[in-house]
Amino acid sequence: MTLPVYRYRLAPHGLMTRRQLRQHGLSAARAEVVAELRWRSRKARHCGGWRTAYLYDPTTARPVRPMTPGRWRSHAAMMRARRTCPACRTDRGYVISTSLGCCWPCADK
Repeated sequence: MTLPVYRYRLAPHGLMTRRQLRQHGLSAARAEVVAELRWRSRKARHCGGWRTAYLYDPTTARPVRPMTPGRWRSHAAMMRARRTCPACRTDRGYVISTSLGCCWPCADK
């Protein structure tokens, strides 16, 4: 089955993109894709100049899972690990660049 394709701003009322679902507190995890939205963009030169977004039926979307204290702790630990330099083991307060692999002072050495 092929999906109907709509141009920018011409989609039927009531269908939502992922971002719009999230704004309404819904998750697109189990929502069914019912259509596709396409528009021309200079940013999409690598794929023929067309950008695409899927449109979902909000009646099939589930509410977003709330953040529990355990999920907040694991998120904080993950972000702390991204800010910690592997060379000097200090929390730099910014996310360490993966291209450098260490903080800026350690990369200058």
